[in-house]
Amino acid sequence: MEHIELFFKSIFIDNMVFATFLGMCSYLAVSKKVSTAVGLGAAVIFVLAITVPLNWLLDQYILQEGALSWLGEEYASYDLSFLSFIMFIATIATMVQLVEIVVEKFSPSLYNSLGIFLPLIAVNCAILGGSLFMQSREIPTLGLATTYGIGSGIGWFLAILAIAAIREKIRYSNVPPALRGLGITFIITGLMAIGFMSFGGMLTGGDEGASKEEKTASVNKNIESKEVETSEEKVMANNIKVNE
Repeated sequence: MEHIELFFKSIFIDNMVFATFLGMCSYLAVSKKVSTAVGLGAAVIFVLAITVPLNWLLDQYILQEGALSWLGEEYASYDLSFLSFIMFIATIATMVQLVEIVVEKFSPSLYNSLGIFLPLIAVNCAILGGSLFMQSREIPTLGLATTYGIGSGIGWFLAILAIAAIREKIRYSNVPPALRGLGITFIITGLMAIGFMSFGGMLTGGDEGASKEEKTASVNKNIESKEVETSEEKVMANNIKVNE
């Protein structure tokens, strides 16, 4: 259940584009055609799915304070968290280089259409943001980190796919000259972001979904408090009668 909740939350509620507006450079530049957007989106999913769990391992067993205790007690006091950015970016750059080699080998047309934006995934703030959010939110297990990476990648993929499909249709629409190009694209992105905000209600039922035991305990507590108040009122009334 925890994996499913984190998966859908990373796609719809904490969407990299519509919630935090990360990765906007590639999002705007490579969203003119659906085919190109699908290729870049798939590459982003792959990179996030690999780098987020890898960086989780680096953070848990090397970078955090006391993470090197597995090497011996003398290393337990070491804190290498200041190397987080360098290590995370090195991992991301390695994976992006691998993706670039594979795409160039098996799909030269996609490689040419993506152009400079494929190697620029290495400095895509959405990719680094996935690892930093994983670190700041203190995701507890490797499995949840993998789920978060895949979900974040799918969220970015859906965002660029949606805007690419809309931009292809807009070519045949009568858009005012002043809004053509990036103007109407920003407006559509803002509207889609508002739409994705509505998914925030998906996980707000946690308090209402409390266990029956908790609800019963709270009801019993209220009943006991009312009984105590009633008994106190009776005692006060009896004291008044006795005094009279």
